[in-house]
Amino acid sequence: MKHYDVAVIGSGPSGASTAFHLAKKGISTVIIEKETLPRYKTCGGGFVYRGRKDLPFDITNVVEKEFHTVDIYLGDKLHFKTIREEPTISMIMRDSFDNLITEKAKDFGATLLQNHKLKSLDFNDDLIILETSQGSLSADFVIAADGALSPTAKMAGWKEDTRKLIPALEYEVEVTEEDFERLSKEVRFDIDAIPYGYAWSFPKKNHLSIGVASARRTKINLKKFYKEYMETLGITNVVNESQHGFQIPVAPRTDGFVKNNVFLIGDAAGFADPITAEGISNAIYSGKFAAESIIESNKNSELAKKLYIEKLEENLIPEITTGLWLSKWFYEQKTIRNILLKKYGQRFSEAMADVFHGKRSYPKDIKAAIKQKVKELVF
Repeated sequence: MKHYDVAVIGSGPSGASTAFHLAKKGISTVIIEKETLPRYKTCGGGFVYRGRKDLPFDITNVVEKEFHTVDIYLGDKLHFKTIREEPTISMIMRDSFDNLITEKAKDFGATLLQNHKLKSLDFNDDLIILETSQGSLSADFVIAADGALSPTAKMAGWKEDTRKLIPALEYEVEVTEEDFERLSKEVRFDIDAIPYGYAWSFPKKNHLSIGVASARRTKINLKKFYKEYMETLGITNVVNESQHGFQIPVAPRTDGFVKNNVFLIGDAAGFADPITAEGISNAIYSGKFAAESIIESNKNSELAKKLYIEKLEENLIPEITTGLWLSKWFYEQKTIRNILLKKYGQRFSEAMADVFHGKRSYPKDIKAAIKQKVKELVF
């Protein structure tokens, strides 16, 4: 039975980039992938600049479009535009993007096992036995990078009700040449296009990624609001479209991120941005922390766990915690929000652009700041 220092479950951005960092430092690493790469992956594909600049290699070859300008709409009355020197959002398709990162990891010696579906984990002292659809292997550490539903987390003992999952619906849409020409120049977010949420239109190389997401964990007719949003965009003739429903984890798990040398990263840990639901950048960020923790601890399991938790609590958890509060306020306190946006909307948009570029995080004193702004407007 083949043994590795680390087994990474999933070849998405979090898993593949984690394997890259580990393999680069000489840690024997295997990526276990249930499908064959490249493969389609449901995702809006809007990769923000803070995630792109955190990657230690160039991804230009898999970027379909770059947008330095982002437009935020609130109905017909409010429209805010931000412009940056670097691309705020890079459009990627996950099949080529994930495959690129995986190939970079393989260049440093990582092993990729494709068509290997993880079936079970067996914990034997400090050794973890992984049973896959094509045989068994062992590892000292396991990195669960298998997405929002994470079967690996379930196998390792995490409960499913320890985080917040929100519903989203995304379509890959081919439109007429005229509509594509009109809509391909703009990345847009439409707040309240869906109750307690937003819609997006992301232009790719020759089609549009259009979707809707609700910030509330509730049953909702997403398809209805998607159709209404298509009307907002002025699309009446669809050449072809494919529908993909999914869930986005916008709150960290409440029962920890490490159990028995299994580390949760990315969506498996619940690290998507609570306001925008963007998950790729935090997935890469958390994966880097997991890799660094194993490397810096010299593969000492207790120290690696300690380091990982410390890195998360110092760098990522505070931002997500603030984002959770801000998201609840932003999507549920509409009357007050709209009053504030009429006066400070451009400032808010610029601040969000700075977050996308990694120049700032969500401020810890946001509650006090908003309360003060409300007092200024009311009194």
